Amino acid sequence: MLGGGYQDLVIVSDMTETSRNTKPGRTQTFNPMNAVHELVHCGGRHRQAMVNFVVCQLFALLTAFWFRLYLHPSKTSPFVRHVVATLLGFYFALFCFGWYALHFLVQSGITYGIMILAGVEHMHKYCLVVALGYLSICQITRVYVFDYGMYSADFTGPMMVITQKITSLAFEIHDGMARKEEQLSPSQKILAVRRMPSLLEYLSYNCNFMGILAGPTCSYNDYIAFIEGRSYHAKHLQNNGKVNGTHKQSDPSPKVDVIQKLCVCMLSLLVFLSVCKVFPVERNIDDDFVATTPFYGQVIYLYLSMLTTRPKYYFVWTLADAINNAAGFGFNGYNKDGSPRWDLISNLRIMDIEFATSFKMFLDNWNIQTALWLKRVCYERCPFKPTAATFLLSAMWHGAYPGYYLTFVTGILVTLAARAVRHNVRPYFLGSATHKLVYDVITWAGTQIAICYTVVPFVLLSVAPSLNFYRSWYFIGHISCLLLVVALPVKPRHLRTNNAPSNDPAQLPPSTADDSSQEKTS
Repeated sequence: MLGGGYQDLVIVSDMTETSRNTKPGRTQTFNPMNAVHELVHCGGRHRQAMVNFVVCQLFALLTAFWFRLYLHPSKTSPFVRHVVATLLGFYFALFCFGWYALHFLVQSGITYGIMILAGVEHMHKYCLVVALGYLSICQITRVYVFDYGMYSADFTGPMMVITQKITSLAFEIHDGMARKEEQLSPSQKILAVRRMPSLLEYLSYNCNFMGILAGPTCSYNDYIAFIEGRSYHAKHLQNNGKVNGTHKQSDPSPKVDVIQKLCVCMLSLLVFLSVCKVFPVERNIDDDFVATTPFYGQVIYLYLSMLTTRPKYYFVWTLADAINNAAGFGFNGYNKDGSPRWDLISNLRIMDIEFATSFKMFLDNWNIQTALWLKRVCYERCPFKPTAATFLLSAMWHGAYPGYYLTFVTGILVTLAARAVRHNVRPYFLGSATHKLVYDVITWAGTQIAICYTVVPFVLLSVAPSLNFYRSWYFIGHISCLLLVVALPVKPRHLRTNNAPSNDPAQLPPSTADDSSQEKTS
């Protein structure tokens, strides 16, 4: 839910590792030339992993334009588009990860066999267990057998996205072929897959060149509609074939959106290289810093140090989105002014993240496709403690570092506390614009600090430094959240979803879409 896809980003791994090896408490001045020098002249496998990733993503961007223009659905068959997308994906994977890329084929092959042989009634459960188990074995092996704490050439990053796709498709096939129409929620009806995919379609969906390195995940129906050239037509029909009275005769161009997203990528990378070593996260647990800095100073530094870790995610996810858009994938209808929207598979909304006024708002706009996957696969279907189950699944999916589990355990408590505060306190501030503004300012500051407090273990990775940080704050976040959960009443979920308006954010779970239908299924 916090990281995702190729979250152990190789292009900035050396910058992060340098920050890890910097003596805590020593602030460094940024020199742009030094940053470029380190980016270009870093050593050994770090450099090779970075170069491979950058080359593949840039080549994927150029290939995406070619794919949209010369392998357009009007010019070639879906079979050819599937074959080209799959072969290019495997080539990129081999180039970046060597023979470790065979894990992508093994994981996909085993789960496809389960889909074919196990039957649609139960194969979604088997696929979830096998895909997640295979991913976990690879993550544990990489962390504890090969190289703990090293970020380069992390072949499990792409496997995380493939795991999302495998499990999403398995549940969508189960919904479309094993359940009755009246048992499905509105979103499940749209996503349901009514026939078993062929092996080529399955491999193309999992391993296409647009998303093999950094995702994002997407629904199977959306991907097949893109390959077969039906995505534009469907969106035209949703707009009644007209936008501002003008019939759309040709496919909308993603050029403007791709350029904008590439500009965001460059800005994000520049910001990250400028500040990543100025505010090292490890300084939050430095004894001298904690002893000599007043608490308000520690709070400000925590916010700044965690803020500087986000641009690397902005970079990789926005670049991945631009690659998919350049290939023609990601069209999501039209805005009111008639301009095309290319945010169908976007993974984040930067402004909504930085100015989030609730924990839910932050999570809803961060790693969006992973949040949707967690909602569709776990939250909507879990009959008991769905919030805890969703955070547990997210932690298992992210990897084997113990810091991840500390983050998600803390996240459960923060989520429940934020829900209680919003449910009980927010209505008193809606009487006037001034009161609402005051509430928004206070909740913005509280949300940002709560997020930073929660994700420190996610960055530090290990248990000891994470507990050192929480001890230096006297576990104030945990204690405060626990008191709020105990003191403030919140209706049970089934009462909130039955009685509350679906557009009231206070009544909806974190990281879910706006619809409030919550079908419980096996």
